[in-house]
Amino acid sequence: MQLIRRRRYRTAASLAALGVLAGTSLWLNPSGAPLRDANSASGRKQAQGARHQGPRPAIVPRRAWHAETVDTAPGARYAPSVKAAVIHHTSTPNGYDCAAVPGTLRDLYAGHAYGRHWDDLGYNFLVDACGTIYEGRAGGIGRPVVGAHTKGFNEGTVGIAAIGTFTRGETVPEPMLDAIARLVAWKLGPHGPDPRGTVLLVSTHDEARYPKGTKARLPVVGGHMDGYPTRCPGAALYAKLPDIAARAARIQRR
Repeated sequence: MQLIRRRRYRTAASLAALGVLAGTSLWLNPSGAPLRDANSASGRKQAQGARHQGPRPAIVPRRAWHAETVDTAPGARYAPSVKAAVIHHTSTPNGYDCAAVPGTLRDLYAGHAYGRHWDDLGYNFLVDACGTIYEGRAGGIGRPVVGAHTKGFNEGTVGIAAIGTFTRGETVPEPMLDAIARLVAWKLGPHGPDPRGTVLLVSTHDEARYPKGTKARLPVVGGHMDGYPTRCPGAALYAKLPDIAARAARIQRR
């Protein structure tokens, strides 16, 4: 009986189609030309970016809590990207019914827009005790809107306010911690820094903790007090920031 020996060689095109040509993952279009190499520097960067992109959480838009608009308010300003998250508390009473939060937001809006003449809420987002995330400052949920939440470090940061007062001895609700972490994991973006690390930010105001023009190394997930002389976000919430950062990193699959 005659044995038929299998062919030991394949054409370069067939090897490429199998993704084994020269040890790369090479994809071909119908004409046989390469589309991309998944092991190239750009391919690895894209793959890494995808791994580090947290999914967008559910966010209640401004119109749902009936945000007003100051007639003289200037248009929103935007940073190139979001490099860090600054966590705040609103210093409003705890123990609230989450159904009443839209009214609280309208009160905060009035205090910021009219009382402090900021033309809008200073915070980009707010999170209640039940874990509901609300859009704050106008300009676009998915865009790097420059807020008015941390004097000297509004550029390139997202201001997230926990609704309530979280001074020493207070309990930070678990749903709130989880929601803040999910929001941070998404807003830092696919090419943003590790939430557990630090980042260099340049102060834009002499009243900040660092004089104008100073390059300050701040936590990627930090508190208002890290960039400005204040007790915000309260000792209880500030102590939870490493936990929030670790959760955000896990969500980003770091």
